[in-house]
Amino acid sequence: MSLLSSNPQIASKIDDLWNKFWSGGISNPLSAIEQITYLLFMKKLDENDLEALANAEFTREPYQSKFEGTFYLTKEDEEKKQNGIDKQTLRWSEFKRMPSDEMLAHIQRNVFPFLKQLNGGTSPFTKHMANAVFIIQKPSLLKEAISSIDEIFEEIDKDSQEKGQDFQDIQGDVYEMLLSEIATAGKNGQFRTPRHIIKLLVELVDPQLGQKVADPACGTGGFLLGAYQYMITQLDKEKDKRTPDEDGFIRNSRSALLTEDVKQILENSLYGYDIDSTMVRLGLMNLMMHGIENPHIDYKDTLSKSYSETSEYDVVLANPPFTGNIDKGDINEELHLKTTKTELLFIERIFNMLKMGGTAGIVVPQGVLFGTSGAFVEARKLMIERSELKAVVTAPSGVFKPYAGVSTALLIFTKGGETENVWFYDMLSDGYTLDDKRDKIIDSYGDLQDIITQFKNRDPSQESNREGKFFFVPKQEIIDEDYDLSYSKYRTEVFEEIEYEKPEVILEKLIGKDGKGGLENEIITSLNELKGLLNG
Repeated sequence: MSLLSSNPQIASKIDDLWNKFWSGGISNPLSAIEQITYLLFMKKLDENDLEALANAEFTREPYQSKFEGTFYLTKEDEEKKQNGIDKQTLRWSEFKRMPSDEMLAHIQRNVFPFLKQLNGGTSPFTKHMANAVFIIQKPSLLKEAISSIDEIFEEIDKDSQEKGQDFQDIQGDVYEMLLSEIATAGKNGQFRTPRHIIKLLVELVDPQLGQKVADPACGTGGFLLGAYQYMITQLDKEKDKRTPDEDGFIRNSRSALLTEDVKQILENSLYGYDIDSTMVRLGLMNLMMHGIENPHIDYKDTLSKSYSETSEYDVVLANPPFTGNIDKGDINEELHLKTTKTELLFIERIFNMLKMGGTAGIVVPQGVLFGTSGAFVEARKLMIERSELKAVVTAPSGVFKPYAGVSTALLIFTKGGETENVWFYDMLSDGYTLDDKRDKIIDSYGDLQDIITQFKNRDPSQESNREGKFFFVPKQEIIDEDYDLSYSKYRTEVFEEIEYEKPEVILEKLIGKDGKGGLENEIITSLNELKGLLNG
């Protein structure tokens, strides 16, 4: 069940927070979420530190608070021991009590620089805070945003106590809801993959605890989070008793129930890269909000010469940018496809990232399935000749609305496997309307659950009827079609035979038998009646 429907108070407080930023002059959703993220980080830092202090007192183990001692803005100040600031005043719980003008100046001058120097830049988030900018200029907006965030956290606390949900999980859901607002800011093909499409692809790929999972164009970290939640659910002994969500998936992210060992394994299992530093910060925060303390998300162009990880990962999940072209001189030498199109280069990059026997689940524009130029054919060959291409699931064009009308497909392939038959499925509905509103269709999972059931039960030895939504196509047939992977290319069209009545029967219906009755006479009678009414 989604947080929106289970806790309308939190949903309305999030809306309220957005409206405050909008009316406070920060109307770009991407800028607003970034500023909210910095505030959340300040709050989280304070809460985590206070919790660690309380635990240390209880266990009598030493703990050095992040807010202990004096903070100096510059090395010179530190050497001369001048202009020092008591670190306690940098806590959220301390500065939120200040008058708004004073608080804004304090955050700009002291708190924000302190965050940037935190951990000496060793944690990924503080490393990526280095080029962050605090753009809130209005004291009133800051005051309101801080009280809004406090209210949201109070609501989370109440929810976790009343409904027995894990605080961490609700906190993660809240951040996901905040991120869903940036849908409107889709730029350079960087729109968020719908959550239900992520769940579908993760379920089909089936990542296991202990496997290394990567996303070479991770955006806000949706696929990494999807893999994390899927792996946690597999560990849940109660999962069969859980209620499916609105898309029919069982997902239990009770991160609080994980042992330290499992947490460690998961923390070292997820790796993401993106070329947009804002996205990297949002992705890091997204995973942190879901209980992953030190996520591995980094700023890197995985198509460029600066990236060289080969045969590293068991699973790669991605929805790489569709519309991009990369400068020819920047392309990594190990990418051999003769193209600058990112959607094709990413297929080769993902293939290279996989270990032998590793599996990829990727979203591509449907043009990749049938493009006729050399690079398109070579990209498909890579998946068919040097991998086992397991599945091609075509999706309807509205799945990425409101910010892209492009038709997409999901591809699943295992590096080094042998393709014998490729399984095709034509998804007609994903359980949501295909217009810009994308409203949930009540009591419908669309084809999502059927895709999973049919994929798991697929059997190429069964006679494949190509008139339905899914079927197998042998490798040789695909080769003969120049490696075309269009569903429509292989589907058998069913033509219904329409039986027409004999001409004399049609004529009799029109003029009647022996000139009596008939459609023509009926029309004349009706027209005369109408004429009488008008004249009367």
